[in-house]
Amino acid sequence: MFGKIKSASSKTPQKSQETERTDPSIVEDTDIVEDTESVPAPPLKPFSRKGSHAPIKPPTAPTFQPEIARHVADAPSAGARRSDRAIIGALNNGESTAKKLVVGREISLTGDITACDKLVVEGIVEVNLPNARIIEVSPTGQFTGNAEVQEADISGRFDGELIAHEKVTVRAGGHIRGLVRYGKIVIESGGEISGDMQSLNDSKK
Repeated sequence: MFGKIKSASSKTPQKSQETERTDPSIVEDTDIVEDTESVPAPPLKPFSRKGSHAPIKPPTAPTFQPEIARHVADAPSAGARRSDRAIIGALNNGESTAKKLVVGREISLTGDITACDKLVVEGIVEVNLPNARIIEVSPTGQFTGNAEVQEADISGRFDGELIAHEKVTVRAGGHIRGLVRYGKIVIESGGEISGDMQSLNDSKK
């Protein structure tokens, strides 16, 4: 009568433990961990701004526009302007520079000179000069030959035949030797003439 009575509640915990062990819905946390090392990574995509799908254009080189130099006539140099003024001044004075011949110092010239408007002798000349307008012999010049001109200006030495239809001027230190025909003649102090000298007006009589 006084036997031991086992309560049913004492067996309840064991059933719960068995339930926890046998319940398939309960899975340990270690079972749901995936092996990330065996999963391949997705391919990378190139970065682009949202909405811009146009292909990238290479940069274009800047266009080169060469600067065309102005013509020389548009921008004359100072030397050109001076020479232009000299030519204009000579033309205004009635002197044509297109047919002017200058024989410089230490230069020798021989032969015939034609179509010459003005001859300037600073060196040594042995020529025939027909139908020129002016002959000018500088103090360092020496002329040998025949010359028929309108005017003669002699500061150096002239040897030969000289015909000046308008005027002959013999400067100081100038010397003429030979035949001289002239319309008018001027001999400065120190100038000399030796030879046959006669006015053209007298020869026409």
